[in-house]
Amino acid sequence: MLTPFAFIGMPGPMEMIIILGIGVLLFGKRLPEVGRSLGKGIMEFKKGVQGIEDEIHSVTSTATTTSSSRSTATADDYEEATAPKFEPPAGEPTA
Repeated sequence: MLTPFAFIGMPGPMEMIIILGIGVLLFGKRLPEVGRSLGKGIMEFKKGVQGIEDEIHSVTSTATTTSSSRSTATADDYEEATAPKFEPPAGEPTA
């Protein structure tokens, strides 16, 4: 499937210099502050992703220990299944 902007590739070295120059012109003295807040945002994002990975890992390890404890159960731990009893009719069939 072709995307509408497939002809636009990664920026080359000259484009990166132009983007950097525009960034300096726009942010000027605030550039260190912008970089610091960008860094904090990236760190918060990484912490959030790590928290989600830890939660998934703890859930899967809990499920693994639960399933292993179920496999050690004996047949006596479960109720025995019984089939329903069939009782024949008491009288003679009528026509």
